[in-house]
Amino acid sequence: MTLNLRPGDEPPSRRKGASGRGDSPRAEQVRVTGSDLDQRGALERARGRLVIGAFVFIGLFSLLGLKLIWATVVAPIHPSAAQIAAMTPQLSETPPPPSRADIVDRNGVILAVSLPGASLYADPQQVPDPQAAATVLANALPGANQAWLAHQLGDGVPAEKRKEFVYLDRRLTPQEELAVNSLGIPGVYFENREERHYPDGNLAAHILGGVRIDSSGVAGVEEYFNKRLTTDPQPLQLSIDARIESIVHDELASAVKEFQSPGACAIVMNVKTGEVVAMVSLPDYDVNDYGAAKPNNQFNRCVNGNYEPGSVFKLQTASMALDSGLIHWWDYFDTTHPLKIGRFHITDFEPTNKWMALPEIINVSSNIGASRIATILGPKIEQAWYAKQGFFKPLDIQLPGPPMPLFPSKDNWGLAATMTVSFGAGIAISPLQLVTATIPIVNGGIRYDPTLLKVDPNGPQPQGVRIMQQSTSDLMRKIMTNVVLFGTGKYAGVPGYIIGGKTGTAQVVGPNGRYLLHTNNASFMAAFPMQDPQYLIYVLVLQPKPDKTTFGFTTGGFIAAPTVSRIIARMGPMLGIMPSTGDQLAQLEAKLTVPLDPTPPPGQRALGPGDPLPPGANAFAYELMGKKPPQANSAAAKEDEPQGAQAKPAASKGRKTHDGVMAPVSPMMGSHMTARDTGYEQG
Repeated sequence: MTLNLRPGDEPPSRRKGASGRGDSPRAEQVRVTGSDLDQRGALERARGRLVIGAFVFIGLFSLLGLKLIWATVVAPIHPSAAQIAAMTPQLSETPPPPSRADIVDRNGVILAVSLPGASLYADPQQVPDPQAAATVLANALPGANQAWLAHQLGDGVPAEKRKEFVYLDRRLTPQEELAVNSLGIPGVYFENREERHYPDGNLAAHILGGVRIDSSGVAGVEEYFNKRLTTDPQPLQLSIDARIESIVHDELASAVKEFQSPGACAIVMNVKTGEVVAMVSLPDYDVNDYGAAKPNNQFNRCVNGNYEPGSVFKLQTASMALDSGLIHWWDYFDTTHPLKIGRFHITDFEPTNKWMALPEIINVSSNIGASRIATILGPKIEQAWYAKQGFFKPLDIQLPGPPMPLFPSKDNWGLAATMTVSFGAGIAISPLQLVTATIPIVNGGIRYDPTLLKVDPNGPQPQGVRIMQQSTSDLMRKIMTNVVLFGTGKYAGVPGYIIGGKTGTAQVVGPNGRYLLHTNNASFMAAFPMQDPQYLIYVLVLQPKPDKTTFGFTTGGFIAAPTVSRIIARMGPMLGIMPSTGDQLAQLEAKLTVPLDPTPPPGQRALGPGDPLPPGANAFAYELMGKKPPQANSAAAKEDEPQGAQAKPAASKGRKTHDGVMAPVSPMMGSHMTARDTGYEQG
């Protein structure tokens, strides 16, 4: 193919690379082959395809852009709530709940709580210098033993032969944790754990109990409700009122200190529900360190201690007598002389040497009068009453291990047992059991089981059991009021309050079953306000020493009654029970007492010097008077009398005896307080 120049084209001689001026022009020929044309055609086609592809991509991206604008701006599609929840991370600043629930009082005050804590442990194989590590750890942990730490860390033992895990401190305080952490000792680590804390230390110690190092319950409600506390995160609400518990603890501790007592207990109970509002046993312990407490301090005298109740028990005898219908409050009984049983005598602390009616017998706490009444009733009525009151079985309460009460054999309940038990000797029960049995005497006759759990005032109420008639309870309240107004319990009085009560003084039984000489347990049982009883307060001071305030005596009226007075004076206003004044107080006192020397209502007979026994009196009453019972009474007595019952107690071989007050029919378990055996019995 020949290329020809067209007019106007620059001659080849003038193109770049042509020869200079003066050269003659010459013609050039360019040859284009078919392969070149094919190549050029292919390039043109490729260029066209690229252009088309570019437009296609531009179109697609434009559509996508428009769709994106439509979906996000014009008509956005919102995700569902489930989709949002599934994609939202579950983050919370609230720590997980503790594995053990809190314990609170009836008003929500925290008594026990679990808080995060730490333990300190080590891998001795990773500790390069055990001695140096022990030195710095001892400085960071107050009270730590450096030699013990060095031994735990493997001092003197090749690294490869040391243990792989040892605890150095199971309970670190936050300050100790920071101090140890700042040391940066290789091989020493922290273990997260829960720490049980009791903010008030020894408050309600025997109720709360305590926990082991692994936070499992070891005593008290911590043990009894261990499963509940570890499976239900809701706080366990007790019936205890921390305010009242503190008052009772303070006043009881003052009495223990003043009278140099080795121990004591006090209980406040709601008589309409059976709720234990306060319960203190001394000595006690810091619940935060249960393991370090001595066994004597861990012992709960209110629940686990069995003690002879003494004359407080005469409230049971009087209630039983009135409720039986055999005896009326205007009946008189012979207390002119001691009662002789074999070589023993039953006497009164302050003999009156006259015939006394039931109100005065309780007012002056006559053992002789109570014994006379008990023999009229006989063992069958006596045992049936004690069975209703729960004195023959362990108490039902939300605490571990209430003991079995101690009492004379029911198969050998003779004259001596009938008499001595009537004034609280020869039978031993726990203080809480005694308080529980006093509830029906003041609340209208209904017995409630004691409880340490709060009763919701708006929920179901406890279902009690009627023990006595309403009329019996009404009369007993008046007799108890007499005791505080002008009887042995006058030191329990509080200005403005109508208080009823009964003193109790019981000799202590030693380890060998003999009474200890000049050693008493002093107690007082009180209820208030007597116009509408709400609370029972019981104080027991074990083996007190007399002082000038007690005039040398260790009786319940001098030792325990003043403590009850101080407790009521402090707790009454706090619970909204305000004192009465003036004419209102005088009217209440007149309404809530009975004469000590009553006359029988018109048409009623009264027991007395010429007519000492009612129809149906047990044969024991005749035997005590040295008389033969009528034929019918004798036959009935044989049916009622337990098989093998004897009128005389059997004396133990080798035991010294004397003509003193009647001793228990059978030796009782020794008290939890030790004392020197005197070698003979005295009541």
